[in-house]
Amino acid sequence: MNAVNTTVASGAETLLRALKAQGVEVIFGYPGGAVLPIYDAIFQQNAIRHILVRHEQAAVHAAEGYARSTGKVGVVLVTSGPGATNAVTGLVDALMDSIPVVCLTGQVPTHLIGNDAFQEADTTGITRQATKHNYLVKRSDDLARIVHEAFHVARTGRPGPVLIDLPKDILINPAPYTEAPEGPHRSYRPRTAPDLTLIAEAVSALKGAKRPIIYTGGGLINSGPESAELIVQLAKLTGAPVTSTLMGLGAFPASNPAFLGMLGMHGTYEANLAMHGCDVMLNIGARFDDRVTGRLNAFAPHSKKIHIDIDPSNINKNVVVDIAIAADATEALRALIAAWKQDNSRQDTAALAEWWRMIETWREKDSLRFTQSFEKGAIIKPQHAIRRLWEKTQGRETYVTTEVGQHQMWAAQHFRFDKPNRWMTSGGLGTMGYGLPAAMGVQIAHPDALVIDIAGEASILMNIQEMGTLAQYRLPVKVFILNNEYMGMVRQWQELLHGGRYSESYSAALPDFVRLAESFHAVGLRAESIDDLDRVIDEMLATDRPVIADIHVDRAENCFPMIPSGAAHNEMLLGPEHESSAAGITDEGLVLV
Repeated sequence: MNAVNTTVASGAETLLRALKAQGVEVIFGYPGGAVLPIYDAIFQQNAIRHILVRHEQAAVHAAEGYARSTGKVGVVLVTSGPGATNAVTGLVDALMDSIPVVCLTGQVPTHLIGNDAFQEADTTGITRQATKHNYLVKRSDDLARIVHEAFHVARTGRPGPVLIDLPKDILINPAPYTEAPEGPHRSYRPRTAPDLTLIAEAVSALKGAKRPIIYTGGGLINSGPESAELIVQLAKLTGAPVTSTLMGLGAFPASNPAFLGMLGMHGTYEANLAMHGCDVMLNIGARFDDRVTGRLNAFAPHSKKIHIDIDPSNINKNVVVDIAIAADATEALRALIAAWKQDNSRQDTAALAEWWRMIETWREKDSLRFTQSFEKGAIIKPQHAIRRLWEKTQGRETYVTTEVGQHQMWAAQHFRFDKPNRWMTSGGLGTMGYGLPAAMGVQIAHPDALVIDIAGEASILMNIQEMGTLAQYRLPVKVFILNNEYMGMVRQWQELLHGGRYSESYSAALPDFVRLAESFHAVGLRAESIDDLDRVIDEMLATDRPVIADIHVDRAENCFPMIPSGAAHNEMLLGPEHESSAAGITDEGLVLV
């Protein structure tokens, strides 16, 4: 039986006590009538800090940034009606990217639910498909139990957002406090330990491989810091190359010679051709997203596929695999390493050496190559701006968020991460406006770290109001805008796929970002040519205040390599820097030399 406190507090006070018991230190929120009892309770305590955002969508993204950079559950507090509906985009973003968030929403009193009361919305109905699970608290006796359960669901198994809808009378009336139950949950018990028979099959397949590859995703990072150490061990044992999804960057060190870079639509030549030509693929914590696989009937067509995922519903959903292991990534990696060491069979080292020789020939293609002129007044290439930013941040504890678009892909390609939890981006939903509030949440979690939002001039305007939050809490986030005056990825697709008809992708009335920064009590900087770039980056990194750095880049630059929609991995476009876009593997899977 759970211990019940005989001293009965209000629902709002009980809520905060339960949050404190769950280790909550920060809430990102925006007040309104239905949640004023919670705000009154917050005012009367000092254990939990509240960060006042300027928009409810931003509150969820900030909680995502906090969660992704710490491994903790992010917490959001918004009011009923429009407060809750404004949070939906952030909730779907967290659902798609498996981010643990608990969202507390206000609701009209229970006796008014269904009467179209002021600021009423069917929040649980609206968010049923936007959350991992949601609750409507109907009885005060259930409040504490639901809060504890919500955190368990959010952080356990495949992480995700959980919403608790709180009618105002539940917050005002007395509500008993119940301690969090000990031991496993009575009904939600996701499997974490792998089937050792399947682990042995996976090891046998990997040891017999002539062209193996390890493919890592965000699930590896969600599993915890030990997974990053274990994946390096496994790569060394197997001798296999490693590639990563957008969400998995940092799980395997970019500086490790075995790392091929990101794969997929804007992945490297070597990563995509290795995936196409492999004979055994080990997928750990990725869901075979369409941006990774390309055309499904041509995805790794000659490989045996091993899939490790905490969520059984992800397995065989997009790609049918040969060995399916539903398990936590860390536990599966421990088991794989142990089984590998116990297996006495030999690898085909000659075949593995030939595989690496072929990979090195693909690396020599230098698919991320670009040409930057250093003549006085030369236009800045966006790739060069990212690389200089990366070079100048070496040796500092740096966290990077992004908005969505070309700049996001260039950041993934050219800013190299050697540690997990340092890269925060919107992968599944592709949410413009994600980066600034996410950076805000990261900075709250890591007040002494360097936090940079790599942005586009269009995407940053989606949640630009959060510059006010940075000012209020003195958060020294750096916003690094690659300004090409276009919705760059839209323009690129219009150029390549729609005959150069640039329909509504040019931003004709952009603000002066330097003055905009100053109006938000921040520092504004601008680089208009290559002569300005290093100075602006140095000034940005030297200040302890929030900064907007407006970096004017080549308007016409496209993001390559690129796999066109509906194409296969060996049908990449490499761009104007390369003489040929032809890839290097035949339909029979034989490597061409």
